[in-house]
Amino acid sequence: MPPSEQQLAWVRPPQQARSQATLTRILDAAEALLAEKSWEDSAVQEIARRAGSSVGAFYARFHDKNGLLRALQERFLEEAFATADAALDPERWEGASVAEIVSEVVAFLVQIHRERGALLRALQLRAATDHDFRARFVHLTRRIAAGLRSLVLARRAELTHPQPALAAEFSLRIVLAVLLQRLLLGDEVLGARVLSERQLSAELTRACLAHLGVSSP
Repeated sequence: MPPSEQQLAWVRPPQQARSQATLTRILDAAEALLAEKSWEDSAVQEIARRAGSSVGAFYARFHDKNGLLRALQERFLEEAFATADAALDPERWEGASVAEIVSEVVAFLVQIHRERGALLRALQLRAATDHDFRARFVHLTRRIAAGLRSLVLARRAELTHPQPALAAEFSLRIVLAVLLQRLLLGDEVLGARVLSERQLSAELTRACLAHLGVSSP
């Protein structure tokens, strides 16, 4: 286990109390509804009702549902950037091996995709056709890749891959590609067995460590 006793956790930056209350309720209601329906089937009236608000209050803040989806992405990314910076802080991993870092980070990414899966699915589907949505996700991915690459390169003596920086970035690409496929299509797309969160984390960790040239923990 890494020396830090604190588990990786999702970070929610402080908000401006009352001025954010209505907006937060609307965003929370919309994300909760996404766990039950697609974005296209999620009606403004239902979102407002669940938020304990009115349709008028909704349209006072958003021009349409596209504006709401953009606000959902902005909130998610604000939290994700803060989470990435905290999770990949070098001080957090002082004394930890590559295997320990990869194992915990992979498990954390799997957990996030389970907990925020409905929202991520809606955002990724929009990113497929919206350049701005896609560019924002690219920025986040590059931040995560830079942090992970830095941690791995500080321990390059543990690796056998001839290009450690490339290996670190490609390992992250493996993880995110598998999680995206699972998010959009499910395990059944290749006729594969449905994996538990623990099994998926273990298999992704093995794949990453094998690519890096590190023995599994």
